[in-house]
This record gives sequence, C-alpha cells and structure tokens, in this order.
Amino acid sequence: MSNYSFFSKNESNSDNMGKMDNISNFETIVVINCILNVPLMLTSITGNTLVLAAILRTPSLRSVPSIILLCSLASTDLLLGLVGQPFYIASELYHSTDGPLSKVEVLISVSLCGVSLATMTAISVDRLLALHYHMTYPNLMTTKRAMYASASLWFPSVLLACLRVAWGTEVIFIFEGVCITICFVLSSTSCIKIYFIVRHHQIQIHAHQQAVNSFNISVNIPDSNNMIISKKRALKTFIYFICMIFCYLPYLSFSLLHATSVIGYEKNWFFAETVVFLNSSVNPFLYCWCNREIRTSAVKVVRKMMCKQTEVASSELEG
Repeated sequence: MSNYSFFSKNESNSDNMGKMDNISNFETIVVINCILNVPLMLTSITGNTLVLAAILRTPSLRSVPSIILLCSLASTDLLLGLVGQPFYIASELYHSTDGPLSKVEVLISVSLCGVSLATMTAISVDRLLALHYHMTYPNLMTTKRAMYASASLWFPSVLLACLRVAWGTEVIFIFEGVCITICFVLSSTSCIKIYFIVRHHQIQIHAHQQAVNSFNISVNIPDSNNMIISKKRALKTFIYFICMIFCYLPYLSFSLLHATSVIGYEKNWFFAETVVFLNSSVNPFLYCWCNREIRTSAVKVVRKMMCKQTEVASSELEG
C-alpha cells in the first residue's frame, strides 16, 4: 500500500512538472510572438502613414481609381497597426480568450484583415479589367465607383467578425476559410488571365516589329502606349498576389484544420496570425517599389520631414 502511494505521488509530481513546463513554454511562445508584433506594428504605422501622405500630397494620384484602391488598402493597414495589433498584443499578454478584451481584439483584427484581403483581391481584379477593357476602362472604373467598391468591402468583413465573436464555432471558421479561398481563387484567376493577355500583347508587338523590319510598313496597334502602361501595372499585381498567398495561407490552413477538429488552438496558431499582420507591414514597401509616383512623393515627404527636424534642432541650439 505504501509502495503504491509512493509511486502515485511520483506520477502526480511528474504530471505537475510536465504541466508546469508546458505552461512555461506556452508563455514563452506568447511573449516571443508579442515581441515580433511590435516592430511589425511600428513598420505598418510608419510605412502606411508615409504612403497616405505621399498620395494626399500628389493631386495627380488622388484621381486615379487604382490609386484609390491602394489608398483604401493603406488606410486599412494603418488602422490594423494603430488599433488591431495593440489590442492583439494586450489580449495575448493578459491571456484573454473569452473576455471582453479578446472579443474586441477579434472584432477589430478580423474586420481589418478581411478588408485588407478583399481590397488586395479587388486590386487584382481591377488590373484585369484595365487590361481586358483597356479601351473603355476609364468609363468603366471611375473614381466614384472605386470609392464605392472600397466602402462596400467593409460590410462582409465586419459581418464575419461579428459572427466570429457571437458564435466562434467551427462553422464560422469554415466560412472564414471559404471566404479566404474565394479571394485566393479570384486573385489567382485574375493573375492567370493577366498573364495570357500580356503574352498576347507581346505577340502583337513582335508581329508589328517583324512587319516593320521585313516590309518597311507601319502597323498601328490601337492605344499601344496605354496598353503598355497597363501591362506594366498589371505585372506588378503578381507581386501583391505572391505576398498575399504567403501571408494568408498559413492562417487559412490552421483555420480549416481547427474547424475540422484536426488540431486544437495550438501555439503555431499565434504565428499564423502574426504572418497575416506581416502583410500590412510589407504592403507600403510594395507600393513604393511598384509605383514610381508614390515612391517619388514619399521621398519628398521624408526629405521635408528631415529638413523640418533639422530646422527645429538648429533653432533650439541657437536659442
């Protein structure tokens, strides 16, 4: 009897030690995840603020429908850095899973990430329309329509976030995964069609060059210059698409696995959410790299800020 009690005590002690180790490992991963979110949050705030300032300071950019979609995406990513990620970090540090803090965090993060993903999908579809209907695109996609399209993306995202907070069941996770999959399918389909349109246009240009070189005649391709500009912009949507897939695919995988009860809410889930937040930090660099006007205007904004800081510092020294 005494031997049994001795072994049972040892087993209970070992179980308690194992639980303590799991708790300490879990807390360590939570802290690491929160630390990773801090530079991402600061980068998202700084980068998206700079992009918005560059767009607002350039009148020629504010009237372009595609830039309006980019401006909407930058505004959403800025809100995610200003509001969503601080609530996420606080919720993780306080281990709030069912409390008010967690519900507010889920409502904000799911809404903003959903709008960001939907806007990136709308950008890829917009680039396809610009290529496919390049003759009538200015009449098809106007500034007002771009603004309405950006505003309409908020309703399904906020609705999904409210359902997630209210129910939080496996059905909502499945529906969430379906929505992400739809965005992936629309973006990938747009990119594939863009590829074939660009390839067809390259064949036309090659035929035009052969005609000029062989027969010394000129074959005019309608709106060739506009088509070339649209082609360059459309090719850059592949970069957005690759970045979107990289950032949202881990979350989609874990969401579907969790919905089908294959895995529980494990430690890896935290990093999947962090990778989603990474997209908001990377997007401003993509804007500046892919768009020369935004890049030039952003550089001017940075120079003005540096000049003002230099003037303030010199005035303080003189004073």
